[in-house]
Amino acid sequence: MGRDRELARLRTLLRSSRLLTLTGPGGVGKTRLAVELAGGVRGGRAGRAQLVELDGLHDGELLPQTVAAALGVRERAGRAGQEALVHALEKRNTLLLLDNCEHLAEPCAALAAALLARCPGLRILATSREPLRVPGEVVFRVGILSLPPAPAGAGGEHHGNQGDHHEDQGIDPLLRSDAVRLFLERARTCDAGFDPTPGDVRTVAEICRRLDGLPLAIELAAGRTASLRPAGILRGLDDQLSLLTDGSRTGPGRHRQLGATIDWSHRLLDPLERTVFRRLSVLAGGFDAESAAAVCADRGPAVDRAEGGDRSGDGRCGVRRSQVLPVLCALEAKSLIVRMPGEAPGTARFRQLAAIRAYGMDRLAEAGELPAVWDRAMDRLAGQAVESAALVFPDGAALPLAREQENLAAAVARAAERSDPRHTALALALARLHYQQEQLTAARTLLAEVLARTAYGSPDHGAALALAARAACQQADRSAALTFAREAVAVARAGPPHPGRLANALDALAAAHLCRGAHHDAVAVFVECLAVVRTLDRPLDIAVCRHHLAWALLQTGDTAQAAAVMEECLPALESGAPPGQAAAALHTAGAIQMAQGNWDAAESRFAEVLVKVPDGESLHALYPVEGLAIVAAERGAPERALRLYAAADAARRRTDTEPEASWRRKVESAAARARQRLHPARADAAITAGRRLRGERLLSYAVPGNAAADCLTHHAEHTDIARRTSTEASNLAPQLPLTARELTVSQLVAQGMTNQQIATQLGVSKSTVASHLDRVRDKLGVRSRTQIAVRVTGRADGPGSGDEPA
Repeated sequence: MGRDRELARLRTLLRSSRLLTLTGPGGVGKTRLAVELAGGVRGGRAGRAQLVELDGLHDGELLPQTVAAALGVRERAGRAGQEALVHALEKRNTLLLLDNCEHLAEPCAALAAALLARCPGLRILATSREPLRVPGEVVFRVGILSLPPAPAGAGGEHHGNQGDHHEDQGIDPLLRSDAVRLFLERARTCDAGFDPTPGDVRTVAEICRRLDGLPLAIELAAGRTASLRPAGILRGLDDQLSLLTDGSRTGPGRHRQLGATIDWSHRLLDPLERTVFRRLSVLAGGFDAESAAAVCADRGPAVDRAEGGDRSGDGRCGVRRSQVLPVLCALEAKSLIVRMPGEAPGTARFRQLAAIRAYGMDRLAEAGELPAVWDRAMDRLAGQAVESAALVFPDGAALPLAREQENLAAAVARAAERSDPRHTALALALARLHYQQEQLTAARTLLAEVLARTAYGSPDHGAALALAARAACQQADRSAALTFAREAVAVARAGPPHPGRLANALDALAAAHLCRGAHHDAVAVFVECLAVVRTLDRPLDIAVCRHHLAWALLQTGDTAQAAAVMEECLPALESGAPPGQAAAALHTAGAIQMAQGNWDAAESRFAEVLVKVPDGESLHALYPVEGLAIVAAERGAPERALRLYAAADAARRRTDTEPEASWRRKVESAAARARQRLHPARADAAITAGRRLRGERLLSYAVPGNAAADCLTHHAEHTDIARRTSTEASNLAPQLPLTARELTVSQLVAQGMTNQQIATQLGVSKSTVASHLDRVRDKLGVRSRTQIAVRVTGRADGPGSGDEPA
């Protein structure tokens, strides 16, 4: 609010500067302004905007890995850390927003200088309380919000509703102040019945002046309107500011105004709210209601104090789990915690802003509760880590701790400093997350620490060896992979019989053989692994193991046996595996059908993968696009083959991925055959057109007509939803200007599904569904979901059918 002039100036600076740093005191609104500025970027020279939040990072050495993880940059082809970032960014137009750099000023400056020197299309927008001092940096100091004019003849003191005696002054000039407008807007969100009198508005104006126009301080003060009138808020602030400034109104800097407002807001909390508020400060990575309850609620006798409030006399108060959620709602209303964006309904996640969390951490230490609260936080994280570790194949499983990565990293650091026995479980969980994100150097560094801290032969030692083998495979460190995997198997065999641990180690050993090209050795180990897993009677794990065996059999050329094994496991994987595992299995099934010359079946399987994983940049989507290119070449459609080949090749270059050598040879051979069948000019044109295919355009081209709906039917053939979608989509595809995915989403809307239900059905995010529907509305010229349903189904008898667009 009230930043139009600043935004206009910043847009100009961003066009001419490669490093633009927004500076200013805490609470002045640097982050919001930077996010608003970056949100307006729509390609061009500035490039796509990427946000990296740094306030929870305290180790500058991990800065490159943190930025890489936030950008989805993977460690591939032997590149790690800063080199991986350079490789990913050197040919892109990207706007990188580094938020809250002040505590990492030197590492941020070094990284910014290195990236800008080697990535000509990169621009960096940073927020910090101080400049980064990098050559070429443009510094923009973010000022306070515009303040209202002081009342005529005012002597600096203004209490209560004294403004009611100055009606002749009017309030219009006050309402033009951005600070006053912010206060009033925030007050109405806290109290829908807030209806200020002219005197209240004058009091609000004085509050904003006392708070020096700091947005965060104003929001905190406005958050009290549910319980206090503006006059009461002003009196409380006057007392607090006088306390902190020794009565001087000109001496302190704006940090004191913010500190005073946070402190006053904290003093107005009841004992229960104060206790929860300070305990939340250990969760730097944010929290949901469940994690907040686990960390904030007391155990044992301390809980008894919760019944009667603060009985200790020293500011301490017992907290029961059932009390935490209502307190979270109260703290959010007072702006002491904020809701994190992009969360699905029912999974609300919150965080404390950096300045507020620092204050809360000080109060936690003063209360002597820091060790106990950290203990509860680490207990919860370690418990979740142990649950994940109990899986047969934990390294590739979807991990519930993915949302807690920042908290997990802080817990690992604290456990390492104190030689806490929970370090092993926490570090293994964090290493698995790094491995799944292809931050392989970070994963192997953690695993080396785990191996050094655990006894040889212990289950955790064996689990770390198996994961280290897989990470080494990903880095093409074949010798280390085989050594780690053999040790993992030896540890599993030497200990007490435990089929799950042995199966995990064998799977890692087979993977090490595969990455060396020793396919027959891999088959032998997978056969043993399958025999072990069968004893556990866990159908999904058996299916996963069979899939791995089928892939290895395919590499040996035994396609008949691979097909038989795949037929046994595919139904279980399609119905019960996470989307990534299911997509990989469908690709394997398609590759087997292709090896057998069953082109129709192969095409169907590859198309199914693209419906499950519509993001053409995803690793899981690149293989089926290449598979469809091979099918097209075999079917005598050389232009289609070259377009798909070029689209996948361009995506692989953007994401720095390489397929297995055997698959790459198949793809290159198919492209060469397709090129031979075309005039060179037509072949070049097809390749040029293919390189421009990405995202929805690629999906629409790769799965044309009603194929997307047909694939959806195959995926959910027992549901009436899928059957109706397939039939109606095939009838309407030629009539509507929609892509295959837009048509599928529209059909599901017509069947009454919510965005969340559609997202679950198609295996995409809710925001992706919303984006599809925005494009559908634009293309069809409609406004409502009912109108989409009418257009897509061709009926005019549904609810709202008379509401035709103009």
